[in-house]
Amino acid sequence: MSGAGNDFALLFGKKYAKLNFKKLAVKLCSRKTSIGADGLLYAVKTSKDIIRMRYFNSDGSEAFCGNGARCCAWWARVNGIINEKKFKIETVKGVLKAEIIAKEKVKIEMPDVDRVNLNYCGTYPSVVKKLHFLNTGVPHAIIPVKNFKTLNINSLGSRIRHNKAFGKEGTNVNFICLKSGRIFIRTYERGVEAETLACGTGVTAGAIAMSALRRDIKPPVICITKNGEKFKVWFDCKNQERISNIYLQGPAKQIFKGEI
Repeated sequence: MSGAGNDFALLFGKKYAKLNFKKLAVKLCSRKTSIGADGLLYAVKTSKDIIRMRYFNSDGSEAFCGNGARCCAWWARVNGIINEKKFKIETVKGVLKAEIIAKEKVKIEMPDVDRVNLNYCGTYPSVVKKLHFLNTGVPHAIIPVKNFKTLNINSLGSRIRHNKAFGKEGTNVNFICLKSGRIFIRTYERGVEAETLACGTGVTAGAIAMSALRRDIKPPVICITKNGEKFKVWFDCKNQERISNIYLQGPAKQIFKGEI
């Protein structure tokens, strides 16, 4: 499965329930010796309109994944597991609404955000002038830059991901640039430990943070990921303490299926 280049290996069915997914994720996600992916999705159908999903990063760590949830939703629809266009995905962050908007286009509900921490305190590399921090199901640092095309995202992202300001678990790191009302974003993902072509929770975090910074950025916010794919983010934001009714829409498709 691919969500704008954020790619996943997906297993479906109760017959896999007893597998060690942490070890399996490391094995299957290896790009040189196996399928190759940013992470592993495991899904089962639990009722007429609910798919339960677990997500494991390529290093074996379990987390919430917005793009993974969207990909899981599209897979369930296109393979006839779910017949309706609107249903639900059960995740580690709760049961979230999913909607098939069009072919290979999925809208998913995202977890509420408790707080947007603007100008988050810490000691960062000199290129970082301002950094904002919030949790969209997983932690995200947001760093506005004028031009991120020349930045070494893997090197700089790794340094910030492990910065002591974010505790021992660290953070995902997003570099964003605003052009013509659109947010262009590149993401270094914790757990993958590299830049990915897209990150659903990162796109959501970037949209919410920029809206908190600028009154002219209002939902739906359009975000463009590294490979040029377009996302839309909706949310209600009465103040920086609570952001709710968050939805993420973007591409999702099945690349291939097979046996290993």
